[in-house]
Amino acid sequence: MNAPQQVQQSLNLGVIGNCAYSALIDERAGIVWSCLPRFDGDPVFNALLDDTDKGGTWAVELEDFARSEQHYEPNTAILRTRLYDSQGQGIEVTDFAPRFFSRGRTFRPLTLVRRVKVIEGSPRMRMMIRPRFNWGREQPLVTQGSTHIRYVGTSQTLRLNSDAPLSYLLSETFFVVDRPMNFIMGPDETLVSGIEDTARGFEQETAAYWRNWTRALSLPLEWQDATIRAAITLKLSLFEDTGAIVAAMTTSIPEAPGSGRNWDYRYCWLRDAFFVVRALNSISEVATMEEYLRWLNNVVVRSGGGHIQPLYGIGQEEQLPEAILEHLPGYRGNGPVRVGNQAQEHFQHDVYGNIVLGAAQAFHDHRLLRRAGRAEFGYLEAVGEQAFRVYDQPDAGMWELRTRARVHTSSALMSWAACDRLAKVAASLSLPQRIRYWRERADIIRERILRESWSEQRQAFAESFGGKDLDASALLMAEVGFIDPNDSRFVATVDALEKSLCDGPYMRRYEAPDDFGKPETAFNICTFWRIDALARIGRKAQAREIFEVMLKSRNPLGLLSEDTHPVTGEMWGNFPQTYSMVGIINAAVRLSAPWDSVI
Repeated sequence: MNAPQQVQQSLNLGVIGNCAYSALIDERAGIVWSCLPRFDGDPVFNALLDDTDKGGTWAVELEDFARSEQHYEPNTAILRTRLYDSQGQGIEVTDFAPRFFSRGRTFRPLTLVRRVKVIEGSPRMRMMIRPRFNWGREQPLVTQGSTHIRYVGTSQTLRLNSDAPLSYLLSETFFVVDRPMNFIMGPDETLVSGIEDTARGFEQETAAYWRNWTRALSLPLEWQDATIRAAITLKLSLFEDTGAIVAAMTTSIPEAPGSGRNWDYRYCWLRDAFFVVRALNSISEVATMEEYLRWLNNVVVRSGGGHIQPLYGIGQEEQLPEAILEHLPGYRGNGPVRVGNQAQEHFQHDVYGNIVLGAAQAFHDHRLLRRAGRAEFGYLEAVGEQAFRVYDQPDAGMWELRTRARVHTSSALMSWAACDRLAKVAASLSLPQRIRYWRERADIIRERILRESWSEQRQAFAESFGGKDLDASALLMAEVGFIDPNDSRFVATVDALEKSLCDGPYMRRYEAPDDFGKPETAFNICTFWRIDALARIGRKAQAREIFEVMLKSRNPLGLLSEDTHPVTGEMWGNFPQTYSMVGIINAAVRLSAPWDSVI
């Protein structure tokens, strides 16, 4: 099964971060996106959505530029970009966000470190350091110190400490790179040690941190590098201060060119976060789950057993009003640019199942520093009661349809999962009455789904009770243990979805038009759900073939966005998308040969 002819990927970006903030860097070492002081903050570098002279960027330009190379330092979040001129002279730019253990805690400052060294000859470069504030509306006041430049805005000030010639940086003049140079940008604070010593020490400690973190992963035998890169990327999506996990680092990269499907994903969706936790747990990285449960417990307790939103701000903000920023042209001119997300107003009933599924392992896993107990079970039971109350009520569904409410199969399925997992947690806590209570409720929901979601006309499980349209989310029935994957109804559903939703190896979300018409691009996580389903029903060779296509669909650094265009192979949608990176891990774990086949 061949992937389509690849076009030049506009999302050839690398991500660096430290679980406090992140930055996206293009293939010429230009920083085109970074929000401060946190993921959902002001994009001080916003060229991704405004590539005009008004856009915020930190560009590195080599005179007589000819080509570039880019790679991550293996098993780390440290990115290296090599730029060469036509004579073969070149420089290497190393980018990272410091993260390591210091004085008994994790050190993760809002600091970006760039290190430049010569790799051949005497090349000439210039740097264009142009942060912007207030979503590009405000150009900062620039002041100079002896070894630093300050970028002063109304709401925040950034300081760049550097041992490069500041005059050249301020004038954006080409100059010969004749020695290593270091650039440390962060809050308006004085460094406690020298610039070069600080940058070198931060790099060494950060590299050691990530290598030790990676070393503790329980990897599948095959596709280890892809799994490692996906795992690091998912870890970088954790906002460690609160434990929230963002769905993506960006806003308003459209799902398809000119589609208007431009959304702000820099928040914590309980659905997406569950899938992240589940994927990392599968390779023995449970610390992210522990951090996320801190955030989730606050949301659950605050709800008082009532309605829970599908997403919140990373600081538990409930109000995320959606607005369009008319002054920004958008990604490759594809507006609108949105900040905030109206989905916070939705009723999406699958959220209750995602909460219980995300928390369930904490009751069974003896490795955890803070195992969940009866108190936490009480909070989750309130969530389960809400799941049972609403499982057969219309909602916006997991795809967040804005103008159409139905009793979605995927929402009822997750309500079943909530009750099913609560029965299993009750068993672990030796609570026989609660086992029976939740098992009875799970059985009631299961019977309704099997009866009302099955479409005789389509010979498949439909996307809603009594409906006939198909939806890729039906594939989750096997993944959450609702149905035996070899059940003839599930196998028939897999076949029907392949005929109606697949463009070769790729899979779209659903077939019925939505608020914006019919989706044009394939949704990557749906393709990965298909891979999982095929493996479960015994079609492992076909699943492996599709997985290899998806691996080739990644950008050169091993990252995926939300969507893939089935004709051009181009990436669309917000980036890097946690859903998609989850799919890489899940497929590798599901399909890999066992370790005992080689040792």
